[in-house]
Amino acid sequence: NSKLRHVEKDVLIPQIMREKAKELCSDHVQAFTKCCKETGLLMVVKCRQENTALKDCLVSYYRDPAFYEECKAEYLKQREEYRATGIKKIKKKLPSNV
Repeated sequence: NSKLRHVEKDVLIPQIMREKAKELCSDHVQAFTKCCKETGLLMVVKCRQENTALKDCLVSYYRDPAFYEECKAEYLKQREEYRATGIKKIKKKLPSNV
């Protein structure tokens, strides 16, 4: 059954998309993080370029219909496994600097 509830469409699948996009844009995330650590309070002004590059990378994935369908398929697989076994899949945590 591939019917999706409102919360699945609007919350759970976008959550998977955000996590995967962060992994795929990790070089931009690391550059922004490094810039922020180096500049401290002036990061708002001095890290604009890195922030813009990171946003552009993430948004390109968020707006990609194929990426949405890929994440939707992943979610449906996880949901199917959970319904069959009753065991929730443990999410791997990204390091705090990513």
